[in-house]
Amino acid sequence: MDVSKLPNHHPTAWDTHFEAMSLPDMFGRSAKASPQAPLLHFLGRTYRYSELYADAQAFSRALRARGIGEGDRVGLFLPNVPSYVAAYYGAMMAGAVVVNFSPLYTVDELAQQVADSGTRLLVTVDVPELYATATKVLRGSALETLVVSSLAKMLPTLKGIALRLFARSKIARVDYGRDILRWNDLLDEGARLEGGDAAQDPHALALLQYTGGTTGTPKGAMLTHANLSINAQQTAGLNPFGDPAGEVLMGALPFFHVFANTTLLNHAVLTGASIAMVPRFETKQVLETIEKYGATGFPGVPTMFQALVDHPDLAKTDLSTLKVCISGGAPLPGPLREKFEAATGVRLVEGYGLTESSGVVSANPYEGMRKPGTIGQVVMGTEVLLLDKEDPTVIAPDGEPGELAIHGPQVMQGYWNRPEAAKDVFVEHHGKSWLRTGDVATLDEDGFLEIVDRIKDMIAVGGFKVFPSQVEDVLLEHEAVKEALVIGRPDDYRGEVPVAYITLENGGEATGPQLREWLNARVGKHERVAEVVIRDELPKTMIGKLDRKALRAEVLN
Repeated sequence: MDVSKLPNHHPTAWDTHFEAMSLPDMFGRSAKASPQAPLLHFLGRTYRYSELYADAQAFSRALRARGIGEGDRVGLFLPNVPSYVAAYYGAMMAGAVVVNFSPLYTVDELAQQVADSGTRLLVTVDVPELYATATKVLRGSALETLVVSSLAKMLPTLKGIALRLFARSKIARVDYGRDILRWNDLLDEGARLEGGDAAQDPHALALLQYTGGTTGTPKGAMLTHANLSINAQQTAGLNPFGDPAGEVLMGALPFFHVFANTTLLNHAVLTGASIAMVPRFETKQVLETIEKYGATGFPGVPTMFQALVDHPDLAKTDLSTLKVCISGGAPLPGPLREKFEAATGVRLVEGYGLTESSGVVSANPYEGMRKPGTIGQVVMGTEVLLLDKEDPTVIAPDGEPGELAIHGPQVMQGYWNRPEAAKDVFVEHHGKSWLRTGDVATLDEDGFLEIVDRIKDMIAVGGFKVFPSQVEDVLLEHEAVKEALVIGRPDDYRGEVPVAYITLENGGEATGPQLREWLNARVGKHERVAEVVIRDELPKTMIGKLDRKALRAEVLN
């Protein structure tokens, strides 16, 4: 579909030329242009571009001295800490491919992905849980080397001393040796070595980002330097506020996730902006960080913004520097957007992306026209098709919802070691290869996309397709309902019946039967739920979005 001929409400022209560059080159340009500019604010300590760039160079040289270079895999098993930034760009400077691992992984999950990716060296931090998991994988896999950074040494001096003196239980006792190395020793070693940075091909593989994708089995999406650097440029092109180097991004999303990797880390480094970073999302700490550092933008997931709305300190926190908040990772409920904007006066816009697209596909404009309930317009240089829901080789009929497919410079090269899975997710149309998203969407006359549902989530009720998100949207209109997930339960007569699982707002009063009656009076016959189950909490993914897959596995198995 030729979106270039549709109205464009983003500040950057759709046909803007983007430069394919390597991520080390991108970092180097910003570090050389403004070496003393802040890149990270971390728990009271500020790291400047020149400092983290020098650390990345030192890590790169130390890796090369150990025979780790072009095409080798370097894994990051880290929360949001400064060593992540130096390790991420430093590994790429050496020509290695970064593999992101969630700090929440179990031993089995980490071991499986280390083996699948061929990771040779893993960087972690001396947090007891992470160190214990990493050492078990080191001893039981082909992983060769573990590098451990010190949390205390990344903090301001007094905080670091206090952690070592009074919180020893929060620091792992690391058994350093031949295959377990100190991060700081490696940096010192690299700083003494000579040699320039190796030139990187922008079209070479830069990152393996594991995702459940459309089949549920973890697969490594192969993202090149160009995929990632161009998606950072596409993200920067959404900013209508002037000098991007003056922006301070609230860094609560985890860097290991592709959403944060693009919208926080690479976006900031591209533009010379700074990130006010927290190790993990804690509502009070996030509010304090926004106020202390004057955060201007906040990419997050809906549950983060819900947590801010629910926190008693929100009303007394100075949010005057915030220009926009961007919600992604999961559908943004309309009532939550309205509550957040009413409570803060800050615009909350919804966007959309995939691991397979380097993180960002579309967003609502930060200023001017927007359409709540949609995922906005595609970012510059991105094309879309709506495919027939039953047959992706056919275009959906005009005016009908279809499976969203995208073509653009940010789309992955395929799945590592999974050629068959890649065949299933790409389709040819008009002489181009299109990435199938698995999401059913509509496109209006203004170029705004609306996600109707996921193909795999659709519920088959007596031969009719029911979109659970549409039923959830109605439920969320009830003042007592805070969160909602609808799944299909097997039924002998109709095949499946919808069942709703919800949590209540603080002080919300309603019973399951009352909500079922209220809901069923407002939806179509086939959308009527058999039951509304009230729970204290609903399952969430690692980045805090509601997890339909986990709920389905829990209640149906």
